[in-house]
Amino acid sequence: MKGLILAAGRGTRLRPLTHTRPKPVIRVAGRPILHYGLENLLQAGINEIGVVVSPETEKDIREALSGYRVRYILQEEPQGLAHAVAVARDFLGQSPFVLYLGDNLFQKGIARFLQAFTPGVSAVIALARVENPSQFGVAVLEGARIVRLLEKPKEPPSDLAVAGVYVFTPEVLEVIEGLKPSARGEYEITDAIQGLIDRGKRVVGVEVEGWWKDTGRPQDLLDANRLILEELEPQVEGEVVESQLTGRVVVEKGARVRKSTVIGPAFIGEGAVVEGAYIGPFTSLGPGAKVVRSEVEYSILEDHAILEDVALRLQESILGVGAQVKNRDGLPRAHRLILGDLSQVELA
Repeated sequence: MKGLILAAGRGTRLRPLTHTRPKPVIRVAGRPILHYGLENLLQAGINEIGVVVSPETEKDIREALSGYRVRYILQEEPQGLAHAVAVARDFLGQSPFVLYLGDNLFQKGIARFLQAFTPGVSAVIALARVENPSQFGVAVLEGARIVRLLEKPKEPPSDLAVAGVYVFTPEVLEVIEGLKPSARGEYEITDAIQGLIDRGKRVVGVEVEGWWKDTGRPQDLLDANRLILEELEPQVEGEVVESQLTGRVVVEKGARVRKSTVIGPAFIGEGAVVEGAYIGPFTSLGPGAKVVRSEVEYSILEDHAILEDVALRLQESILGVGAQVKNRDGLPRAHRLILGDLSQVELA
């Protein structure tokens, strides 16, 4: 069994966070999203893993996975999930494989889906019940067997969404060879699965245990951050001086917390600085981030983001790599903003 992680997407729904870096390297609870999927594969005993990247994402993905042994596979143009599988054909060979979307998070890992991949089954599809199925691939079941699969239908036939993990035999590669582009101009993995069904192959749907998150939008990132932090094991390796830590708090090596209050669950990354500040629940600070004489909760501060001398508490916020929010002294008393496309600011 091999693993194939897709990390070539541009993450347009997360702009401006993804204008300069791909979605799978954004940190959730202190780690790049991509790490969680890779660890799920490794924990399931899958050690031969390929990662599909694009020319735009390759550099950042390689840096984020520098501690892992994986094979990188280049998808020159974004032509859909099935196309990404096709470009990995040489890597996959004749092995069964797990296809894992690199921006998805699963609380209970992927062992449940592998257990359902028994002899005679051509594909196992992870499914989750959602309130907005028209935004996903949608499955229709008879018992455990999937009999129909549609990609983002306007009138969904069920509320069972395809949840970002698939287990395939190499038969799916033969189906992909004969696919035509969809109305969106892409080669859809749902069409490939439907092709297996049309050939009389057994395709099984397995509902996700625990929570599942598709981190496609900013609120999804914050929610995923909250869910992972809720399972955080407290650990203090950094410097804590004249400060109060309450609940599940991680302070990584090299981080400094001085004259501050941190209410967990919270994550303070390596080299981060918290001084004269309040860090509220469900907040994570990436490496080198700074919160000085300010308050923040239910938020994500990425690597080297800075929050300094801000009078109002920041909440439900995401500060990208190197982003700065600071108080401005003197006259004229005015807000000064430098924002990229699709940025969002609320002023009170």
